This record gives sequence, structure tokens and C-alpha cells, in this order.
Amino acid sequence: MSKPIVAIVGRPNVGKSTLFNALAGKKISIVKDTPGVTRDRIHADVDWLDHKFTMIDTGGIEPDSNDIILSQMREQAQIAIDTADVIIFMTDVKQGLVDSDAKVADMLRRSHKPVILVVNKVDNFNKMMADVYEFYNLGIGDPVPISASQRSGLGDMLDKVVNYFADLNLEQEEDERPRIAIVGKPNVGKSSIINKITGESRVIVSNIAGTTRDAIDTDVKWNGKDYVFIDTAGLRRKSKVKEEIEKYSIIRTVTAVERADVVIIVIDAVEGVTEQDAKIAGIAHENGKGIIIAVNKWDAIEKNDKTVYEYTNKVRDILSFMPYAEIMFISAKTGQRLPKLFDMIDFVIANHAMRIETGVVNEIMAEAVALQQPPSDKGKRLKLYYITQVSVKPPTFVIFVNDKQLMHFSYTRYIENKIREAFGFKGTPLRFIIRERKEDK
Repeated sequence: MSKPIVAIVGRPNVGKSTLFNALAGKKISIVKDTPGVTRDRIHADVDWLDHKFTMIDTGGIEPDSNDIILSQMREQAQIAIDTADVIIFMTDVKQGLVDSDAKVADMLRRSHKPVILVVNKVDNFNKMMADVYEFYNLGIGDPVPISASQRSGLGDMLDKVVNYFADLNLEQEEDERPRIAIVGKPNVGKSSIINKITGESRVIVSNIAGTTRDAIDTDVKWNGKDYVFIDTAGLRRKSKVKEEIEKYSIIRTVTAVERADVVIIVIDAVEGVTEQDAKIAGIAHENGKGIIIAVNKWDAIEKNDKTVYEYTNKVRDILSFMPYAEIMFISAKTGQRLPKLFDMIDFVIANHAMRIETGVVNEIMAEAVALQQPPSDKGKRLKLYYITQVSVKPPTFVIFVNDKQLMHFSYTRYIENKIREAFGFKGTPLRFIIRERKEDK
């Protein structure tokens, strides 16, 4: 089942980021501080009353003049309409109702998507309610007063958000076909790969960054097996600004990755791995998906006997937070190694859903502990009692220990490496949850 997606739309300075940060809680960062991976998070996982959803912030583009503000808001609203299941439309009680609010409200109303009208900066509910009521004039339902900075009113707002989830048909359980998201920067050849695989130019490809229309699902049959490919090329915009194209492509990436089992991160062999690639890879990693890194345009590279080795090291170095990812060198243009891609997808899917028996994984852990003593602090030594796998996609293990504080990240990584040595788990991240159990007297 895929998680619902909730987008926040609104004028500059109405408090979108404040709300986003209040709901997203702590800023999650990727294991190793890769430059630019989490600096401008625009998506976060939110839990509310047994509901989990992904929130995207469409803001962060703060133009200076009024007509630009309106056109930007329309862009943001369009992105939200295209990608979100529920939209939070944010206004500001102190600035009051503004013309551009009304224009964007019209757009949202016409989209027939569920919209929750939120009036922010209501620091005193009793005194300011009269001002809040003014927003009824937008004609998109009851305004919900909140103060994002004081975190008041957020519960009522979230209740309204999750109420809409019941109507969303997010159950994809009956569709057992593996879902493969093809992600990457504009122009790395995502659509070309799908075209080559399907043998038809179904996606319009041209050489201008951001020319493909919306994200499209393509059904592919290969060797008698069915797959669904999700193409994230869908950038509907003719933007001059590189940062904007990047930002929107990241939002599209988030929504595609959420729905996928395996993510193929496409990198341009000629350009090499960039910071933007690291950001996109980070999204797939955080979401715990199976991962294949496909270095495309490999036909355009001058090669000697060390080229693959050197290139692999470069990729591993920049994407050091995902050493488990599988790397392939392909060419969408010539079709080089595309058949192998399906073998790799099947391999990664199997690993992503692999279960290890409790007895076996405990043997591995006992052996690991015998080989390398757990850390100690002030005379107290870490004891690992028991490990068990609690879920798959990605494989997730719970380790019971005597003291969580003593279980350093590096020792968890050591146990992970030992499990990988025994079972492979190539192409999939592993998750570890550390639980404390008091020592049995």
C-alpha cells in the first residue's frame, strides 16, 4: 500500500516551512553528511493517529514581485494538484485575504482534490476568529485556524487531513507486479531506457531539460513476467531556473519512489555523479527501497581495462551512504546490458523481501560478537541478547541489548556487515532497531 501524499501550498512568508518543520519533527539526515543531500528537505514522513503520510513542501521559491508571486503560486499549486492526494492551502491571518489567494483557490477548487484551508499565525484564537472568518470568502470550505510557530491547532488540522485518507483508493494490494521507479536528473536518459525496453517511443523525448510530460506508468512484460515502470521524467514546465527544475524533479522523485519496490537511479556516464544524483539517491535510501545504480551512456565513454573499476569507485565514494546498491553500466541508445537489467531487478526484489530464520541470524550474531568484543563504557559492557527479523521491504531486524546507549552506530554497522557476508542482501538497505531488555537476574 502506498502512503498518501499531502502538499502544502501558499504565498511566500505565510509560514509553510514553519508548519513543515513542526510536523516533520527532527530533521533526518543521511548516515554520512553528503553535501546537499538533506540541506533542503522538501519531504518528510509524518505519523498522526495510526496514519502515515508523506508531506511535501512546494515552497522555497521566494520571488520578489507580485505577478511573479502569482505565477509561482500557480506553478506550486499545479505541482500539488498533480502529485498530492490532499492539499493544505495556507494563508496568513495577519496579511489577510489577498488577491493571489483567491486566484489559487480557484485553481484548487477546480482540481476536485481535497483541500484544507489553513489560516496561520492565529496566536490568539478568541481575539482573531473574526479575521479568520474572512477566509470563508475563498469558497473552499471552513478555514482551520492554526499557529505553526506555537504549534497550536495542528491536531484539528491533521484530523481533517487524515479524514480524507479513507476516501483515497490507495490499496494496490491486488496488483502484485513489481514496481520499478526510474529516477535521476533531467536528461540522463530515463525515458530513453523505458522506450528501449518497451520498443516504442511512447514518452516524448527531446533534449531540452524538463520536456517530458507527467510521470507515466508503463506495463512491461519481459520473459513472461510483468513489471510496472514508473517514469519520473514528468516535468511540465519550461523553467529557466536550474534550481527550480531540480526542486520540482525532486518532488516528482519523492512521489515515484514512495510507490516503487525497486528504484533505478540513472546517472549520466559522461557527466559523472553529481550532488543532485546524491540527493535523489538519498530519497530512495531513506525510503528503504531496493536500489540499482544504472550508469547510462556508457557507449560514449573512452575505455581501458580499468575504466569500470575506477568509475565504480567514484560512484561508491560519492554515494557512500549506500554501499549495498548494485551498479550497472548500460546504454539506452545501443541497448547494451538492458536485458541484464531485468535479471538485476529480479535479484534485488528477492533480496528486498528476503526473510532469515531467527535461529540462523542469532548464530551469525553470536559469531560476530565472539570475533569482535562489543564496546564498553565506564566499566559497563554492551551485551547483545537476541536478534530477530521483524519485517521485509526493507529487511528489518530488532536487536535486544542490555543498554541502548552502548550500542554505537559503528557496532551496528559491524553486525550489519556480518549479516550481509552471510546472506548477501545486495541491492537492499537493512534497518536495525535497538531495544533494551533489562538483564535477567
